[in-house]
Amino acid sequence: MFDPIATDPIVTDSTATGPAAAEPEAAAKPPVRIFLVVVDESPELQLALRYACLRARKSGGKVALLYVIEPGEVQQWLALENLMREEQRAEAEQKLQKLARDVNRLTGTLPALYVREGNRRDEVLALIDEEPSISILVLAAGVDPEGPGPLISYFTNRGLAKMRIPLTIVPGGIGIDALDAIT
Repeated sequence: MFDPIATDPIVTDSTATGPAAAEPEAAAKPPVRIFLVVVDESPELQLALRYACLRARKSGGKVALLYVIEPGEVQQWLALENLMREEQRAEAEQKLQKLARDVNRLTGTLPALYVREGNRRDEVLALIDEEPSISILVLAAGVDPEGPGPLISYFTNRGLAKMRIPLTIVPGGIGIDALDAIT
């Protein structure tokens, strides 16, 4: 049975044996690109997800989705906190399952799914450091007057020095047709 919250991304096996391993083309096969999309409740999520899916499909890559459950404000009542955490985890899993279907529809592959708890930007950096197969972080900019969003603000300033992979920012005002044309 498919586990929608599997945490192992799909990567190429560099230790293959047999007839295909002896061929130069098989040995020179590049690693699979993994496009990481951070899942939140913003309307821009759909743009980032579509861009990542189209780029993954075109380049033979995969998509990974990260949902971060941020700590709550009230942590005085342990039983209440645990119940809230369980509810948040169930919501995260439901959202990821829905988005996994969208990824599968657009790419023909299932994404790697991650659920983590903590500060969103810290968990993004930690996952990128822990998973060497993740090769590109895809975010979409908000169009609100407050700015592009907290992750983009962080990763285009202080957080940029902590990144080991490229950051792709999809403009929040881009239309689906224009997005499809450039991917």
